[in-house]
Amino acid sequence: MENPIKEVWHGVCALLADRLSTDVFDRWIAIIQPVALDDAILRLSVSNDFYLSWLEENYLPMIEEAVTSVHGQPVEIRIEVRPREADRKQGTGASAGTAAGTPPTTSASRPKPRRRKPAPTTETRKLNPRYTFDNFVVGSSNEFAHAACWAVAREPARAYNPLFLYGRVGLGKTHLIQALGNHAATSHQATVVYMSCEEFVNEYIEALSNKELVNFRKKYRTADILLIDDIHFLSNKDALQEEFFHTFNALFDARKQIVLTSDRPASEIKDLEERLVNRFEWGLVTELEPPNVETREAILRRKANEMEAEISDELLNFMAEHIRSNVRRLEGALVRSVSYASITGITLTPEILEKLLRDAIDVENQEAIITLQQIQRQVADYYDIRVSDILSKRRPASIAFPRQVAMYICRQLTKHSLPDIGNAFEKNHATVLHACRMIENKMKDDSGIRRTVDTLMNKLKSGRR
Repeated sequence: MENPIKEVWHGVCALLADRLSTDVFDRWIAIIQPVALDDAILRLSVSNDFYLSWLEENYLPMIEEAVTSVHGQPVEIRIEVRPREADRKQGTGASAGTAAGTPPTTSASRPKPRRRKPAPTTETRKLNPRYTFDNFVVGSSNEFAHAACWAVAREPARAYNPLFLYGRVGLGKTHLIQALGNHAATSHQATVVYMSCEEFVNEYIEALSNKELVNFRKKYRTADILLIDDIHFLSNKDALQEEFFHTFNALFDARKQIVLTSDRPASEIKDLEERLVNRFEWGLVTELEPPNVETREAILRRKANEMEAEISDELLNFMAEHIRSNVRRLEGALVRSVSYASITGITLTPEILEKLLRDAIDVENQEAIITLQQIQRQVADYYDIRVSDILSKRRPASIAFPRQVAMYICRQLTKHSLPDIGNAFEKNHATVLHACRMIENKMKDDSGIRRTVDTLMNKLKSGRR
């Protein structure tokens, strides 16, 4: 057999073409290019990250089964991203089942596999190569955070140290700090340690159990760049906070870069030591907010281009208008819509799309409800105090009065019971009832207080900060 890879892949394509509809085969299988077959490893390539993710999540078992059937023995399959222009320069032939015309190279494509660069450390390999600055859509809601991460990536430990990013789930925090790490590891040959805080906690516990704290400390304190995702998991972990405090100091004193993400500001992380809060706020603190409708449409257009999917402006606008708070959910809605149209052959309309995305839209509508935490933050911002002050047992008038205002607004704008509100403030229901009566009486006698409360309630209703 002169060219086993072509022979095998031709047979695989023929087998899959019989099992799948023509449209599904053309969209998801015909775009795959065979690269090499050696040592029981079949290497395949696709043109961009979207195809890679979708194939791995949905069609990899089917492809493995077909390859085993054709090849006669189990084969490990590895799929990589490789721009088609690079394939032509390297002389890689197209498969017999490949459709005419190849997908264009995109800025989201990963670096060429054969490019030489320093061997990454174990921790650097945890960085997802799909997360780059090129494929991050910048809008007014995240442009400052993006600029800060880009500045740090170019000049670690010089621009902003530490860098603290916070925002709700699904807004791009993980994408940005991993893009930062990928750029720094490639451009500066830096030792980048990326870890979720949960993994950090688990490693610490394991190091304690195995009496390997020395190695644990060495790993984190000798990094050039330390990236910790979801640092709010340090909440209520006293021993680990002590450990991280010294790790932070060691890195900072050695002029190494520290980047942290959280779902809330450091001052709002419950039971986080004050000295850690202070250190997290030493450098630059920036928030990622939900993207506006223009940015959401831009995100959808980029994703649709990666998928090479034709979808009307009307449908993109519908998704952007109805899915507002979470980029992951937004991209998931697009994938689901395109796949549904591809598999069923049905032409999408706004009416069909509304039914198809009903669950995601319902979740969005539920999340639009004002939460107790939003009220606490809004009141704390207005009175220039911390949410942790509102939740504390301190009773000076500068804290007690805003706390009572927050409790009153919670009672007015939410359906939570008095005990629920009390739990949110770490107080009992009698305290909440007393606060509500106090504010009601003061609003009757003091027009200034009444205007303040009305202003806060109007901001919360409109979603403004």
